[in-house]
Amino acid sequence: MTAAATETRRRRVRVALVDDHQLIVEGLAARLSVPRAHIEVVAALTDWNGLLEHPAFPVDVAVVEFGLEDDVPFETKVQRLASDGVAVVALARTRDAATVHAALTAGALTLVPKSEPAEHLVAAVHAAAEGRARHAPAVQEALDAWANRADPNLGRQELTALQLYAQGRSVHEVAVHMATTDQTAKSYIKRGRRKYRTAGIDLGTKVLLRRHAIREGWIPPE
Repeated sequence: MTAAATETRRRRVRVALVDDHQLIVEGLAARLSVPRAHIEVVAALTDWNGLLEHPAFPVDVAVVEFGLEDDVPFETKVQRLASDGVAVVALARTRDAATVHAALTAGALTLVPKSEPAEHLVAAVHAAAEGRARHAPAVQEALDAWANRADPNLGRQELTALQLYAQGRSVHEVAVHMATTDQTAKSYIKRGRRKYRTAGIDLGTKVLLRRHAIREGWIPPE
């Protein structure tokens, strides 16, 4: 173990938490603050600007919700934190390959799904404080799936329907644009999602579909 790593383990890591939901923030703060975790939660917030304005900022590690509902792209958040020497661990509701890949590409050292035990977040925080990435097994599986992902092999109509639906159009509006019936348009969307799921990419909700559409360039970033 390096001298820097030894020093990091000797002291408590100063952490800020940012998530849209107060209950989640409070729950995480309680779990990370147990003595054996060697973590000091100095800020538990529900908005991005609150972190930058907090008197305890900058911190060692910021744990930030990947899908934080604001107008600031996640990549911009990571770049801003990095400029102050703050390492980033992403939180997410899902652990699909596309979400994990997007978070790491944006600069987060790792992503911890909210479905994982708190121990994985503790380990990820300590690794991040040392400048390392420590992935939970489910996240590593997602990364492997992304690296080995298969082409979803969408048909032209399936791709068009998904792109239109991702833009926020209703099934009926998609059908009108494609000059077909509502039922057929719905079938195109359903088949497209199923093919993506088979390829390891979950587009089962409108939020996931929209995020994927932004990553793929189907629609401009918000």
